[in-house]
Amino acid sequence: MRVIPVDTSAATLLVTKLPEVKVKDRQTGEVAVDPVTGQRLMVLELVFIASGGSDMIKVTVPEQGIGEGLVMGVPVVLSGLVARPWESEFGGRSRHGIAFRADAVMVNAPAQVQG
Repeated sequence: MRVIPVDTSAATLLVTKLPEVKVKDRQTGEVAVDPVTGQRLMVLELVFIASGGSDMIKVTVPEQGIGEGLVMGVPVVLSGLVARPWESEFGGRSRHGIAFRADAVMVNAPAQVQG
């Protein structure tokens, strides 16, 4: 499956839903884990503002990559953000979308002025 790096340097990202444990199977409650590291995966929602428009996106991040101080509305930066197009068929219906995954999410604190 193709993985597309996402450049967020010209975008503003704001937290709209705090990180929650990602559930792999809603019927059993099985928690999603990274297949390589075994870390629990978390999902958070952000508003992605760029080029005069905005979109809501959900981003999956390993639990260790969740930075301190995340609160609603805080600007954040994402490390290693990639997009993965996906497609599936369920109940005779074709569905498709884009899944976003990052290595880490951190509060985008303004630089300290020294003087």
